Amino acid sequence: MTAGEAGVLYVVSTPIGNLGDITHRALEVLRSVSVILAEDTRHSRRLLDHYEIRAPLGAYHEHNEAKTTPGLVTRLLAGESIALITDAGTPLLSDPGARLVAAAAEKGITVVPIPGASALLAALVASAIDANRFTFFGFLDRKGKGRSAAIAELLALPHTAVLYEAANRTAATLSDLVAAGMGSRRAAIARELTKQFEEVRRGTVAELGRYYEDVPPKGEVVIVVAGAAVSTSSEEQLRERVDALRASGASARDIVSTLVDEMGAPRNLAYRLAHES
Repeated sequence: MTAGEAGVLYVVSTPIGNLGDITHRALEVLRSVSVILAEDTRHSRRLLDHYEIRAPLGAYHEHNEAKTTPGLVTRLLAGESIALITDAGTPLLSDPGARLVAAAAEKGITVVPIPGASALLAALVASAIDANRFTFFGFLDRKGKGRSAAIAELLALPHTAVLYEAANRTAATLSDLVAAGMGSRRAAIARELTKQFEEVRRGTVAELGRYYEDVPPKGEVVIVVAGAAVSTSSEEQLRERVDALRASGASARDIVSTLVDEMGAPRNLAYRLAHES
């Protein structure tokens, strides 16, 4: 059988809250396929019922993707077309689907993206933080070396970072970023995007951490953090600024903050200069 006789695997973006955020093309595809694969069929049924889509619905999630992928590829090769959706937004972004897409591509099956809503992009463009270059981290590991390595990467990252986080862990994650030295970085917390109680709160990582410690967020949360400042000042210029700040009575802590925030100095260098005798 040639690839031309095979079906098509559609990767379809769905609304992240507001049911109106779905494209005409996505609706046409969902109505035309042999089966729709969803992470949570009960959750996705609401969307499909709203638009009177009657295509069969099957479960595809992290607990069954290894077992079901070969059979789905066989169906695609036999000429059936399949749509892959997730609970909300674009599949594969911190959601299942990569295994099926890779397996289909390996067999020469056409994979067609149907663009649409994405929580990470919605948060990024509303954050008021540079969106020209960014790294998506998804959900950080909850503990251990994986989490420590990711936070170290965030600390050194020279451009914007986007993270997903559970509402009940948002304050703890912000606290960890502060402890790593990112407290003065610009950040935004976007939650309940496209929904009735949508909120984008901006400030420094430390300010947002204090706020959400007192007011735990609800709903889906996206964290956007500005990259590390790139210093354009020479060490000699930094030393001159340190001397001037000391003469004005500034503390070592204040000196570190000034060198990092105003002059873009790396925090470790600012700390060393501020504590030199």
